[in-house]
Amino acid sequence: MSSIRLYNTLTNKNDELKPINPPEVKMYTCGPTVYHYAHIGNLRSYIMEDILEKFLNYAGYRVNRVMNITDVGHLTSDADTGEDKMLKGAKREKKSVMEIAKYYEDAFFDDCSKLNIKKPDTVEPATDCIPDFINVIDALEKKHYAYRAGGNVYFDTSKLKTYYQLSNQDEEELKDAVREDVTVDSNKKNKTDFVLWFTKSKFDNQELKWDSPWGTGYPGWHIECSCIGMKHLGETLDIHCGGVDNIFPHHTNEIAQSEAYVGHKWCNHWFHVAHLNVDSGKMSKSADNFLTVSLLEEKGYNPLAYRYFCLQSHYRKPLVFSFENLDNAARSYEKLLKRLSVLIKDVEAKTGEPYKVKEIEEPEKSATCKFDEVYKEFREKFNDALGNDLNTAAAFTVLYDVLKADICSNAKLIIVNDFDKVFSLNLIDEAMKIGDDSTVTIDADLEGYILSKIEERKQAKKAKDFAKADAIRDELKEKGIELKDTREGTTYTLV
Repeated sequence: MSSIRLYNTLTNKNDELKPINPPEVKMYTCGPTVYHYAHIGNLRSYIMEDILEKFLNYAGYRVNRVMNITDVGHLTSDADTGEDKMLKGAKREKKSVMEIAKYYEDAFFDDCSKLNIKKPDTVEPATDCIPDFINVIDALEKKHYAYRAGGNVYFDTSKLKTYYQLSNQDEEELKDAVREDVTVDSNKKNKTDFVLWFTKSKFDNQELKWDSPWGTGYPGWHIECSCIGMKHLGETLDIHCGGVDNIFPHHTNEIAQSEAYVGHKWCNHWFHVAHLNVDSGKMSKSADNFLTVSLLEEKGYNPLAYRYFCLQSHYRKPLVFSFENLDNAARSYEKLLKRLSVLIKDVEAKTGEPYKVKEIEEPEKSATCKFDEVYKEFREKFNDALGNDLNTAAAFTVLYDVLKADICSNAKLIIVNDFDKVFSLNLIDEAMKIGDDSTVTIDADLEGYILSKIEERKQAKKAKDFAKADAIRDELKEKGIELKDTREGTTYTLV
């Protein structure tokens, strides 16, 4: 298994991943609140979490990943105020809450499928875990971490000296971070206390309610992730993932209630993905400035071009979305596919058969191909790039180095296909769809490589080393680049 270092929000530095029970990695990811379509900003987080899971598996770990579906308890303010998001969706579309939940959960996973985001091993709706919530809240009350007030049950954040440990901010800064428009809840002992169980709904027509020791009601949002995580992964997690907007108060509250309940550290590594921004700021449903995968498709974009766009930037850096930026990424993705198409046609020309994808376990083992030693070198570089805080841009540099390497076309395709187990861009399948009449464009790196080889051949001919000149020509031809000598000099074409 490769050594992997990831930025840990809890420690504010890159920490080596040290699973509790290797090779298993217990990974929890906050799932969607299914009251509306997921926007592409939400999906950036899920893409990067998917890359993390696939890289961990690629590096020799075995990921056990759990995700919740929030279908109750999440209010329009993350600080326990406002309208229930599920009720809001039901009112908007004149459907029941569970009809809304089912429709948008299906839509979410449909979007994930289009983006090649693997569905987690375990997906559990909050409404299936009401007894679990009640048991944990009851235990917190008995341990005096929870109190009743105004009919609701609250977590007392003053009981924990480490309540602010995740945010790397002091207490006063975080108190100020609570939204200015939040209505003060007079039942709370402390401003940052949060609801574990509502027994007095703010809405007469609240649809989902359950009996509990505190009266008929429904759970708060934060308790569900703690309980679902512990239900399926035990009392300690290796990695917890989410967007940076979850750090406070959601993940802060998860840590508080979970560690109060289990009596020890709950999660070792916190992985957070930065926002996707547009000109007007963070993309969000509340600001009504969001785009969906379906809208991108309507505009003619392959959803995988958006995945490619996300992978060109580091997950901890805010990513600026514009259609111009997406167009640039789509063109770059198409160029990559066309270069792979050239390699596929080269293999087909040599074998006289349609190209068939080969796995690493069955490489072409010719002396000229040098596959084994080259693959080991490139795999190490690939692992080093992603093992250094999941640097996907650096990993793509390794992929392009493979395309420029002095190895046969088939070996390049095998290695690219292997890397694509992590990238999940369908690189070989999409390249195989490109017809013979496609115009293959050349990027600056490839052109520089070709011109350097032409100059090297020119100098060999000048030195009357015709064997070397012929070898360079044959080498380029094997890569799908044909040279032609003219009076004006040597030109080249891609074949």
